Amino acid sequence: MDPQSRSPVIDRRQFVGLMGRRGLGVVALGGAVPTLLAACSGDDETTASAGASTTTTPAPEPTADMQGSESEGTTQGTAIVGDVVDFALTSDQWAGPFGFVTLRMHRALVDGNELFYIRTDASDEDYAREHGLVNVPKIAVLAGTDMVAKAYVPAGDDDEPTLVSSQPGRDNHTSAWQVHTYAWVDEPQPVRSVADLEAAADAGAVEIEETQVVLNASAVQWSDGELPVDDELTAYLGPGQLIEPADTDAMTVTFKLHECYPSVRYIVTDTDLQPMAEGMAVAHTPQLAGASDAGATGRTNVFMNGIEGPGPMGFQPSVFDTQAGDPEWSPYWDHMTYAWADGVTPRLLTAETDIHAARDAGELEEFPGVPDTNGEIFVVNCPVPVLAENTFQA
Repeated sequence: MDPQSRSPVIDRRQFVGLMGRRGLGVVALGGAVPTLLAACSGDDETTASAGASTTTTPAPEPTADMQGSESEGTTQGTAIVGDVVDFALTSDQWAGPFGFVTLRMHRALVDGNELFYIRTDASDEDYAREHGLVNVPKIAVLAGTDMVAKAYVPAGDDDEPTLVSSQPGRDNHTSAWQVHTYAWVDEPQPVRSVADLEAAADAGAVEIEETQVVLNASAVQWSDGELPVDDELTAYLGPGQLIEPADTDAMTVTFKLHECYPSVRYIVTDTDLQPMAEGMAVAHTPQLAGASDAGATGRTNVFMNGIEGPGPMGFQPSVFDTQAGDPEWSPYWDHMTYAWADGVTPRLLTAETDIHAARDAGELEEFPGVPDTNGEIFVVNCPVPVLAENTFQA
């Protein structure tokens, strides 16, 4: 499907109402995140929670034993992305049912303008290991399609810029980047865009190697916009998914960290359907619209009624089809919504097989996407930087 042909079936007011934003009261933070966010706990003696699954999804070496800060609440967990600076599963500094994760940002140029992004996943195992990313073989199918942006990374010269072909607000924007490397034949030339570099390559001044690596790289701040900050910190959605503004001096950004089954904590960065991007206050990535048909997605199962909890619609935590790091897992999720049928007593479900069994028994009604998308699935990019035992109690 052409991403530009997808009609906006739901506006922000309808979306927010449907997703169940709840007024839990505003916690006064004085505009500042606790000082622990600036500290990295990597030097502390830490161990992973006994309940966290680390056997089937080993953490990348840079952060395999990293735990979050201890002064803000529940912290048992393991960072599986090398760019994690700090995290906590809960916080006593705000009312919302989420913790935080601070990630290092990286800088790129898009047509001469700066773009700051985070990187979390890669399709190639060796590349993922080298850069401390989660290996996601499923997204390799996106290489060479119009669902990826071109990302040109300097080969061995940190003084040269990374150049990218898209940013939020453009029809071709996507968080899936196909990695290319470049090296100058003689003296480096000043380049500030993909077009500059490709012109230099045509002139024989630079050598470009196209790899098949697909990188999940989420934009945080760009030439004319940025991900919004939630200054209320009371609800899953709220005004944004950031705890505080991105720090382009320290090159860090702090996201809300949400709980999901089985044993993961995730962030929300972008989605392919414009009304949902507006409703979630995340970036719009229209070029990911074909990711599901390409076989690059996993599945998240969201509840719109039943047991109240920290999930996207105000009920129990969502359930992934597999755990982050498993070969079939993907951070690009097909969003599926479920409603308990009238007369059925809701119960906590923690595995997709149990959800499907309840659906097949007539206890749950299944809605691809959400009810108002009329059967249309949309893709949400929700990377998992932390593994942790589930703590939700019904």
